[in-house]
Amino acid sequence: MNQSKPFRIAVLASTKGTDLQAIIDEVKAGTLPVDLACVISNKECYAIQRAKEQGYETFYINPKGKTREEFDREMAKILDDHGVQLIVLVGYMKILSNWFVKHFWRKIINVHPALIPKYCGPNFYGANVHEAVLANHEKETGMTIHYVDEICDHGEIILQKKCEVKPDDTPDTLKARVQGLEKKWYPEVIRKIVDSRKI
Repeated sequence: MNQSKPFRIAVLASTKGTDLQAIIDEVKAGTLPVDLACVISNKECYAIQRAKEQGYETFYINPKGKTREEFDREMAKILDDHGVQLIVLVGYMKILSNWFVKHFWRKIINVHPALIPKYCGPNFYGANVHEAVLANHEKETGMTIHYVDEICDHGEIILQKKCEVKPDDTPDTLKARVQGLEKKWYPEVIRKIVDSRKI
């Protein structure tokens, strides 16, 4: 790898950015050899505040009055201008347009808080996922990191990790356990993609 030109990633986020913090921590520790070029959001969320406070460039794009593709083209210009080589979705609550996915084909990864193909798709996000897992009395759940394609939560799986569902779990305790997996393994997957350059 050419050390004078670090691998450039961007994060798209819409919520608190818990996994974003795990990525930032490893970047600052020198264990994740990337340049976090920017963080972009469709909401004025804590993830944006978190990144800004730690010295990273952030962009809030107001989606009001824009089609999905118009919004995505505005976002793509920022990503292209910043030379981004990998786009990392962290609690990004907006479905990407087909145009955007094709423009950045195999350069977008997402983490989903369940074991795809279970509990995935447009209706499974946030607490909905963990509530459904508990309602169906699952014995295990976990997280899935995958490439993004044109179908929600459908792209090629890169990594899955499991955890136990305990009898006394609530959606919040289950979310915390799954997020523990995400924080550990998301930076690791990014590291492997950087090493291989096969994006």
